[in-house]
Amino acid sequence: MIRHLLVAGLLVLGQPGMAVAGQQATTTPIEHFVVMMQSNHSFDSYFGTYPGADGIPADVCMPHSTDNLSPDRCVKPFRLGDQSPSDLDHRPATQRAQYNGGKMNGFVEAFRKNGRDGTNAMGHYDGADLPYYWNIADRFTLFDRFFSSALAGSRLNHFYWVAGVPTPTGGEQVPPGGYGDIPTIFDRLQERGVPWKFYVEHYDPKGAGEATKVPLLNFKRFTGNPELASRIVDLGEYYRDLDAGTLPALAYVVSSGSSENPPSRIQAGQSLVQTMTSELARSRYWSNSAFLLTYDGWGGFYDHVAPPKVDEHGYGFRVPALLMSAYARRGHVDHTQADYTSVLKFVEDNWKLAPLGSRDAAAASLSSAFDFAAPPRPPELVGTTRQADAPTGRVRLVVYLAYASALLAAAACVVVPIAVRRRKR
Repeated sequence: MIRHLLVAGLLVLGQPGMAVAGQQATTTPIEHFVVMMQSNHSFDSYFGTYPGADGIPADVCMPHSTDNLSPDRCVKPFRLGDQSPSDLDHRPATQRAQYNGGKMNGFVEAFRKNGRDGTNAMGHYDGADLPYYWNIADRFTLFDRFFSSALAGSRLNHFYWVAGVPTPTGGEQVPPGGYGDIPTIFDRLQERGVPWKFYVEHYDPKGAGEATKVPLLNFKRFTGNPELASRIVDLGEYYRDLDAGTLPALAYVVSSGSSENPPSRIQAGQSLVQTMTSELARSRYWSNSAFLLTYDGWGGFYDHVAPPKVDEHGYGFRVPALLMSAYARRGHVDHTQADYTSVLKFVEDNWKLAPLGSRDAAAASLSSAFDFAAPPRPPELVGTTRQADAPTGRVRLVVYLAYASALLAAAACVVVPIAVRRRKR
């Protein structure tokens, strides 16, 4: 079907939306930044076999016990395919056991010590299972040094995502009075008159999951102020904003049923992201926007890179991160060390905002993934058929020479016998 094919080309674009009164000019061509956070997958579980990325090492086999490294008592990485394993344990104790003092060899043992099999921790997907995400990596930018900000904890990592600091309790508990007066990136934007929204799939303000994924719901100044509360909306409003020309400067996005958190199927998440990015590509905003996809933690899955220790809370293991933009480097694997506070750093640099804490002040920005010296690329509607790009540059020349050689050889097979027969006559 046509919708499953890769389509590249110019689309009819309207003029970018007019700046809202009071909105500050940006330091880059990116005037609209959409950041989506999905759930519970490590980098190696999604891109461990992606060409050019720092992926799963050859011959790795995770021992049943770190006290017995016998090669016949270990689990090798394996492709999950269409399997959707049950939700793996991803509590702080499990993270520490898997990390094992930096040896990164406790991924199976951490589960077996608790009476669980642990085999699924070594499961991973590839391009056949994640064709859309791998196609995005082919055509835009994939980060292979993007870490979760906290060792573990969805609530804690989402809090870093909006505030750049740990929760007041340093963990998953919310204080009785909420998060108090800790500033968030949305407070910074609000002070400058820069529009923002927080889009939530199937938004239910009283839902239990929303309070974890949307930290603003635990701030009385957001829930008690009708104007601020009106910025937390159902995801359906994202599409209406694209059509109406009212997409905010910064948009955060979380999902529920499409979150990819096991045992939910990864195809649902891919489908949602494909719809969101395709509509962005078709909109007036393509030439001045960027879309970043990342995950709120490793979910218990194997990853071979030991995370740097920046403080008592992090980093945690690597998570997938993809950047799609008219200015994203094409087919680029970015090795910049980053985390959720790097998102804040880019927003702060781009809209000239003060940092929220020491983490985002010191974080690397995401700017290395962009090429602002080049003109914006035309929009691409990326499909779900796994198809490598046509060869370019030297590779293309080699291919053409190979074709020419093959044609010459075929011609010789015809011409030489004819010439020989004529000489004999």
